[in-house]
Amino acid sequence: MFRRVLRLGLTPGRPNRGLRTRRGGFILDWDAKVSDFKKKIECMLPGKQWGMPYDTSYLPPKQSDVVIIGGGILGLSVAFWLKKMESSRGAIRVLVVEQDHTYSRASSTGPSVGGIWQQFSVPENVQLSLFSINFLRNINEYLAVVDAPLVDLQFNPSGCLLLASEKNAATLESNVKMQRQEGAKVCLISPEQLQNKFPWINIEGVALASYGMEDEGWFDAWSLFQGLRRKVQSMGVLLYQGEVTRFITSSRQMETTSGEQVVLRRIHEVQVKMNNSLEYQPVECAVVINAAGAWSGQVAELAGIGKGLPGTLQGTKLPVEPRKRYVHLWHCPQGPGLETPLVADINGVYFRREGLGSNYLGGCSPTEEEEPDPTNLEVDHDFFQNKVWPHLVQRVPSFKTLKVQSNWAGYYDYNTFDQNGVVGPHPLVVNMYFATGFSGHGLQHAPGIGRAVAEMVLEGQFKTIDMSPFLFNRFYLGEKLQEYNIL
Repeated sequence: MFRRVLRLGLTPGRPNRGLRTRRGGFILDWDAKVSDFKKKIECMLPGKQWGMPYDTSYLPPKQSDVVIIGGGILGLSVAFWLKKMESSRGAIRVLVVEQDHTYSRASSTGPSVGGIWQQFSVPENVQLSLFSINFLRNINEYLAVVDAPLVDLQFNPSGCLLLASEKNAATLESNVKMQRQEGAKVCLISPEQLQNKFPWINIEGVALASYGMEDEGWFDAWSLFQGLRRKVQSMGVLLYQGEVTRFITSSRQMETTSGEQVVLRRIHEVQVKMNNSLEYQPVECAVVINAAGAWSGQVAELAGIGKGLPGTLQGTKLPVEPRKRYVHLWHCPQGPGLETPLVADINGVYFRREGLGSNYLGGCSPTEEEEPDPTNLEVDHDFFQNKVWPHLVQRVPSFKTLKVQSNWAGYYDYNTFDQNGVVGPHPLVVNMYFATGFSGHGLQHAPGIGRAVAEMVLEGQFKTIDMSPFLFNRFYLGEKLQEYNIL
């Protein structure tokens, strides 16, 4: 019975969700408050010297309706839609906390080549792409700010080309049928048609290809990030640099209809440690959004998620971890021309043009056995030479003369369970919501993900796109939502 309730998303405690800080029915853990109380009391004790008031403007506010952990594109998208959908201006106070002010570790910008396509294997991901492309094509209707320059995403609508071997041709054909049913303009191309359309491609080993005829290509991720950041600030969202180090929660135990004992928790306070300081600021809140990208699994653990017996809902972890990915930039005057789409080859190697100067961006995800050390962002230059370049030359012979210009590394918020996103509330930590785990396609889906989370927070249900398959519950139930078409 409990498993059936989880599938429906009707978990105990759901009525407790909402923008409020009421503690009724929960037992508050006061232990973490003690040190704060001590500080306040000590300054009033005899013999203690009174200090002059100091500037606290760099500290986050002491209360916020919503605290978003993670200030990348996903976190900013959630912030944007919360403010866009609020009942009246200023009705919801939103605080975004980001630890890395350089955003060098951001999942949605670091390793991204800015691609957007509808050629996914899961229908909801196709719907997210269609929603996002409409958002991006009308970007200044959403993100324009008075007296500020318009957002220029430098969108290149050259399409995306997916190649399949004989082994995967039937799957590709089935995916395209589904994509068309969802409204995507995607066509199948035979090897002969492929050769005619793109004569620079070697069709050896290609049994079938799919090609996005509309609303596919790539855009500048950094421009989207800057546009969202500027817009949410104009809407009153507060952005602060710091690290969330602790949650103050209350809890209560309840029994399900099947007799299983579960502990429901509610977060009442987020403790934010300020960068380069021992000081922290407690922030009371009603809702917490976990959009911490590759580190969202660690944030979930801070909230007690996964700290229970294995095989139980209490012991089910958020399976998101950092995975390092490389992006390579090379120059090749003899390479494919301006009509070149974003190409994803049979073996996982991908590339696209970068600008007008015969430059190209590309890479390849490693196998499980080849996963690089994620504790740093150093680039293994041999990876391109041994794993990427040979496949590039096999598919595009003119790349034989390419010269690598630069390389960099970034992090995927990698969902080890099914390489798909986690969206919506946690069933036991009743006011923590997720927007993470998209394993490489979070950037292009950020507009739709942000709206979905905002709908769930403000209205208690998904409305624009039914994101129920992306709920956390599937990890406990063992129901994979496998996405195969990720780069």
